[in-house]
Amino acid sequence: MPESGVRSARTSDVDDLADVNVRSWRQRFATILPAPILDALDARDLAMAWAHSLLNPPTPDHLVLVAVDGSAIVGYVTVGPSLDPDAGSTDGELSSLEVDPGHQRRGHGSRLLSAAMDHAAAAGYGTVSVWCALTDEARRAFLQSAGWAPDSAYRDLVVDWTEEAGDVVVREVRLSASLPPEDLPPMDGLTLG
Repeated sequence: MPESGVRSARTSDVDDLADVNVRSWRQRFATILPAPILDALDARDLAMAWAHSLLNPPTPDHLVLVAVDGSAIVGYVTVGPSLDPDAGSTDGELSSLEVDPGHQRRGHGSRLLSAAMDHAAAAGYGTVSVWCALTDEARRAFLQSAGWAPDSAYRDLVVDWTEEAGDVVVREVRLSASLPPEDLPPMDGLTLG
């Protein structure tokens, strides 16, 4: 059986990150965003964005981790300081957490979340937050089962679509978890390598 785990992303991973990005967003946002927006996702553009993110992280505390199954990248998480207007210096944020649809329900999301929380704790964060589309019940249930809870914050994201169709507004709620990680329910153990 191939070994599963989590490691830091490398620049050689950008094409795989982009492919997972496209497949996971097309699945997760299928009932949230119009199909033409999802159909327009271009893995080549996303690979360039991933390369930029890995080579020029916004801060030294930003980190991209990937879930691997054997030699295949099957998911990713990004963690760093919170950029929310009400955030303090000890507030961290998961800006993304995705698992390839063909590899879901195999523990990859739990391993990624656990590794991200370990990094957040090592970086000195007291809380970590994540934004979740209000209608994304599966994601919210997963996070809440791991000890995350709504903190009453919400925001409306405007997704530019076309001049004819207008903009799409996605309401998101913020979930937060306190650190240190031992305050959270146990997740799958892992070692970063």
